[in-house]
Amino acid sequence: MTEPRVLTDIDGPIAYVTLNRPDKLNGVDLELIDELIAAAESLRSNRDIRAVVLQGHGRSFCAGLDFGAAFKDKRRVAKFFFAGPRTVNRFQKVTAIWRDLPVPVVAVIHGHCYGAGVQLAAGADLRFTTPDATWSILEAKWGLVPDMAGTVPFGELLPADVVMRLSMTGESITGARAVELGLATEVSDDPLKAALGFVDQILERSPDSVAATKRLLYANRHQSVRKSYRLERRLQAAMFKAKNTAIARKAGMAKESPVFGPRTYGP
Repeated sequence: MTEPRVLTDIDGPIAYVTLNRPDKLNGVDLELIDELIAAAESLRSNRDIRAVVLQGHGRSFCAGLDFGAAFKDKRRVAKFFFAGPRTVNRFQKVTAIWRDLPVPVVAVIHGHCYGAGVQLAAGADLRFTTPDATWSILEAKWGLVPDMAGTVPFGELLPADVVMRLSMTGESITGARAVELGLATEVSDDPLKAALGFVDQILERSPDSVAATKRLLYANRHQSVRKSYRLERRLQAAMFKAKNTAIARKAGMAKESPVFGPRTYGP
C-alpha cells in the first residue's frame, strides 16, 4: 500500500498537517497537491480546530516541485494548470487555500524550503524557521516565473526590490536572513516549539474573533478603503453577537482564563 503523501493528525484544538515524502525531501507531485487540498478542505468546517501546523517529515520542509514525478502525466498536468472560470488553478489552490481557512495556519520550516515549498510557506499565516534552513524562490533556475499563488504573499511580505532580486536570481538565503527580510516570521532552533508558543496565545482568544480578524486583514489588503471600513463594521457587529465574545468579556472582567465553545463564525 502506498504511503499517504500528507498526514493529518488532530491533537485537541490543533491540527498537524505533515508533508510525507521524506525520501524526496517532500518534493511536490500531483498526488501531494491533491492530498494537501483535501486536508485543507476537511479542516475548513471543523469548528473545534483552533490552529493548523504545516510541516515536513524528515530532513526538509519541502524541496520544491518534483518535476520527474509531477510531469509523468502531461494531460493531468494540463488539467491542473487550467483555471477556467475559477480564480485559481489546482497548482495555485494548494497554497492559496490555507488563507481561506478560518484559523491561523503556521508553517514550521527546516532543511530545504525551495520553489513550491516557499510558496506553500508563504500561503501560511505565519512562518517559523530554523536559522540554517535554506530558502529559495527557485523557479528562476528552471527559466520559470514564481507561481503557485506565491506572488501575492511575496508582494505583501517583501519590498518590491527584494522580491525582484530573490525571484529573478533564485539565490538561496538562510532562515535567519528570511526573517530579517520579512519572508519568515521568527527564527528558532526549535521552530515547532516557537510555533506552538504562538498557538498557545491564540487559544486564549475567542475562536470567532481570531477567524474574523484573519478574514478582515486579508480582505482589506486588496479592496478600497470604503469597502474595508464596511467589512470592519460588519465583522465587528457579528463579534458583538457571538457567544464566545460574551465568554471572553466575562472571563476578562473576572480575571479568569476563558473556556470557549466551538467557533461559530465562518464556514
